[in-house]
Amino acid sequence: MDPCPFVRLTVGNLALKTPVAAKPARSAVHPSSSPCFCIIKLKSFPLQNAVVPYIPPENTQFPDGNTQSLAATFHLSKSDLDRLTGKSSLFSTSKKPQLKISVYSGRRGATCGVNSGRLLGKISVNLDLAAAESRAVIFHNGWINVGKETKSAAQFHLNVKAEPDPRFVFQFDGAPECSPQVFQIRGNIRQPVFTCKFSFRTGDRNQRSRSLPSEHSNGARTWLSSFGSERERPGKERKGWSITIHDLSGSPVAAASMVTPFVASPSSDRVSRSNPGCWLILRPGDGTWKPWGRLESWRERGSADGIGYRFELIPDSAAAAGIVLADSTLSCSKGGKFVIDLSGNGNGATASAASSPGCSPRGSGDFGYGLWPYCMYRGFVMSASVEGEGKTGKMAPMVEVSVKQVNCTEDAAAFVALSAAMDLSMDACRLFSQKLRKELCPPQDLVC
Repeated sequence: MDPCPFVRLTVGNLALKTPVAAKPARSAVHPSSSPCFCIIKLKSFPLQNAVVPYIPPENTQFPDGNTQSLAATFHLSKSDLDRLTGKSSLFSTSKKPQLKISVYSGRRGATCGVNSGRLLGKISVNLDLAAAESRAVIFHNGWINVGKETKSAAQFHLNVKAEPDPRFVFQFDGAPECSPQVFQIRGNIRQPVFTCKFSFRTGDRNQRSRSLPSEHSNGARTWLSSFGSERERPGKERKGWSITIHDLSGSPVAAASMVTPFVASPSSDRVSRSNPGCWLILRPGDGTWKPWGRLESWRERGSADGIGYRFELIPDSAAAAGIVLADSTLSCSKGGKFVIDLSGNGNGATASAASSPGCSPRGSGDFGYGLWPYCMYRGFVMSASVEGEGKTGKMAPMVEVSVKQVNCTEDAAAFVALSAAMDLSMDACRLFSQKLRKELCPPQDLVC
């Protein structure tokens, strides 16, 4: 499998300082308690914002010895790069794209659409993105004056760099519940790599895992019973959904199985956060199925009314706790992107407004520097598009997986199965007052 070229553009290590003046300039920022923030803009991408730490002017050692922290991340596909560099236009220009940063004093927020902060100045950094397709490039690292060029001008520190971040891109040839093929995408080339099989596990214990291969069914049932609920639950529920990923030879290489039914909370028609539905993502190993990850989903309350999700890796040791890699919300109506990104910019700015990935796992401490699994899952891991409620199937799920996470076919298949489970969770979390499409209803059920 050949990956697609991507570039990861990061902005980090922000700081602001201003020299002490006998008579402070109007735009100066003095007390360390004074909040500062910036808005970061790259053409055609959503705005991102970040808090800017204030440091004393006598501190001349920054950033030596300071931990590098990310403020914003932009993930650029080949088409994004061509658009920004002018290659996709008939009227190409030699002008390099710019990263623009507006620095403000005051707290973030807006009143009547007007930003409540006071603008200190604007900064522009030229980007040679073509060079970043093949090697890491630092566009700026150090201090730069903000505002007018005077002795009392504030100084802003930032690090802007880009590096290659190739990814495998997969696309379902239809909704997961329709048992579609899965294609690998590279430019204009679409190559089939997997097939999906969606089915139902029935209430009969002997048929619970009929969607899983017969030679692995005993092991599958062991994991299903240990991680999920075997009992029949009364009332409104959606249960027994299962999807198996096969390679082109027909061998099963990953599976996603609904181990905890999606049940309406008492006196309600929604799946609550306190009682979420759960999927188990399985991988074959040692002649049986082994659990790789667990995905929980529920319906949020309030004006946001989104689909909450939480994904955790399951360690090999039964005594170890699962490690949360993603914990966020998707819009019910618009959908969005399910993202696992351990870049460390905790503002969740790597995705659209419809999705805010949990970039900093809870209680991870030194994540990314030796603590399992962050030594393996570092930086961008994966993203998957998720269509909103009432989907027509016109936007088949698209999955991007970092090359660093794929060492074999089973690795890629596990992420494909996870994306299918997230897509199906949008239907499983649908209000029980609304009907599901016929593909999601067991044959014996007349009303779903």
